[in-house]
Amino acid sequence: MTNIILSGCSGKMGASIISCAAARSDCKITAGVDIAAPVNAEFEYAKSFSEITARADVIIDFSNPVVLDDMLSYAIQNKLPCVICTTGYNEEQKAKIFEAAKSIPVFYSGNMSLGINLIIELAKKAAAVFGEDFDVEIVEQHHNQKLDAPSGTALMIADAVKEVRTGSEYVYDRHAYRKKREKKEIGIHSVRGGNIVGEHEIIFAGTDEILKISHSARSKTVFAVGALNAAVFLKGKEPGMYDMSDLLASK
Repeated sequence: MTNIILSGCSGKMGASIISCAAARSDCKITAGVDIAAPVNAEFEYAKSFSEITARADVIIDFSNPVVLDDMLSYAIQNKLPCVICTTGYNEEQKAKIFEAAKSIPVFYSGNMSLGINLIIELAKKAAAVFGEDFDVEIVEQHHNQKLDAPSGTALMIADAVKEVRTGSEYVYDRHAYRKKREKKEIGIHSVRGGNIVGEHEIIFAGTDEILKISHSARSKTVFAVGALNAAVFLKGKEPGMYDMSDLLASK
């Protein structure tokens, strides 16, 4: 049994994780951290990690970047692995995550969906085959309550393509200047509206030929299941950075 502290337990993703965990026999939520109390929680609740007394094996974080310092401090002090699913971190915060991984196991991913991680691999393959003969544009769509743009997943996709097409530069929208598109560009575009869970499309546009690779998340459950699988996987691991490729390789 993997006992989990859920950071962001009162949010929409928190509710989805709580629901999914209740249906499993290999893990359970023993404590939750959030600025607001969850509804009808059957676990210990606290507003900060320093107030937690429940026993746990892993932390799952689906909260806000401002929580990072408090969470990492608690995790390092208690030697607890962290599954970090929050997006929108700045470069300084990302550096803190990698530094923490020297002391504890850290599973860090901008998207916990198996399908998303598959299309990332497909995008890398396409980029390698097409080279600079095809322009690359990434379009992501999310609900109107999402704070960060572009999404962490869109940046994951862009980073994967850039591994293959070295020297590429990210261009966010195109309204700020008037010039022809350069081959080295990777365009990234964000749409916010309604209750869209998550839509990502990679467009490879060549001469007289277009390839589109897309993924559609129909509910938050796909991300909750991925986070719980990562938590179970991470229990007992050595310090270091882990991601979805490690989880998939263990299957």
